[in-house]
Amino acid sequence: MSNTPNFIDELRWRGMLHDVMPGTAEQFEKELTTAYVGFDPTAESLHVGNLVPIMLLKHLQVNGHKPVALVGGATGMVGDPSGKKEERKLLKEDVLDRNVNCIRKQLSKFLNFDDGHNKAELVNNFDWFKEWSLLDFLREVGKHITVSYMMSKDSVQNRLESGISFTEFSYQLIQGYDFFHLYKNYNCKVQMGGSDQWGNITTGTELIRRMEGGEGFAITCPLITKADGSKFGKSESGNVWLDPLLTSPYKFYQFWLNASDMDAAKYIRIFTLLTKEEIVGIEVEHTQAPHLRVLQKALAKEVTCTVHSLEAYNGAVEASDILFGNAPTDALSRLDEETLLSVFEGVSQVYLSLVELQTGINVVELLSDKSNIFISRGEARKMIQGGGISLNKEKVSDVALTINANNLLNKKYLLVQKGKKNYFLLIAS
Repeated sequence: MSNTPNFIDELRWRGMLHDVMPGTAEQFEKELTTAYVGFDPTAESLHVGNLVPIMLLKHLQVNGHKPVALVGGATGMVGDPSGKKEERKLLKEDVLDRNVNCIRKQLSKFLNFDDGHNKAELVNNFDWFKEWSLLDFLREVGKHITVSYMMSKDSVQNRLESGISFTEFSYQLIQGYDFFHLYKNYNCKVQMGGSDQWGNITTGTELIRRMEGGEGFAITCPLITKADGSKFGKSESGNVWLDPLLTSPYKFYQFWLNASDMDAAKYIRIFTLLTKEEIVGIEVEHTQAPHLRVLQKALAKEVTCTVHSLEAYNGAVEASDILFGNAPTDALSRLDEETLLSVFEGVSQVYLSLVELQTGINVVELLSDKSNIFISRGEARKMIQGGGISLNKEKVSDVALTINANNLLNKKYLLVQKGKKNYFLLIAS
């Protein structure tokens, strides 16, 4: 495959290469190569932390090779000890099935499963493990790997003091068999994953050697951390999910937009398909005017469009502009309820009577007696006359104005802005 770009070099310049087994680069240069990554179906959605292995598969396919995404319907019932300090709760089969189906849909946004010589495939290891009995597995597979070999793995050593069950201890053997199965049935020569997976992956290459006399290869990428040392993929409210019902496109966009300059420079290489020349150009532009956050905006646009859509990205940008007064006057009224609540998450909320609003409430009374935004009507009146009050992002100047249900956003909300930075969300119920 002389016309195929060097996949290893691609990962290296993007900062996505941690360890690589000798001979792996030569394998990719020799022929169209099938490689796989495993995904843990312990949640109904993937999150931004999963984007790293997803992008490994994406770059693999872009470089002309064949990606296989393995969803661990069987291994999800066992639990991987790698990088964990304690035993994980095991999930029931019906929950795992639901999660697997959700993950299938999300992966299809990144990988071409439909056509081409290197179209992606998705497999579920439950499909082959459901046929195994415990005794058969121990006799046919377990005999090839010694206990001392398994004990030497970091994922086991790191858990010996706190305790590790036989269930989790056996995980590397089960994952190793996944690699062997894909090698034998899919001609899969390479397994990829995070650096904490090296021990599990090399158990697979060892099984391939001992059971089949073949040769498997391994690639791991670095575990992503923020420049300040905190964990990547977390926001103040928890995981940043790929499912828009769990993390709105607005929040998703904001996650990337709020990256530091150092982190954004790293992320734009890992999480986008922009070329080296395009990225360097963006970085030069960013250096000339850092306050414009050109680097973060480019990163946020690329990832949001890929995970969600161009339409969702445009909506997220417009929602962001609302906060800074750069959006069209009707932009706020076009926000759906979920995005509205995302934009103004954390602002003070006040509940009002919908019945009273239907008959109408004077704006001064609304801001004082009904909401306690002001301690007196006189203070509210003075602020309105001074041009310091906006309702739904529109200035209020008439102290005799009546507010009714027609002013509500999504038939439920009224946004009050007091001064430049103080927001209140009035909720009619």
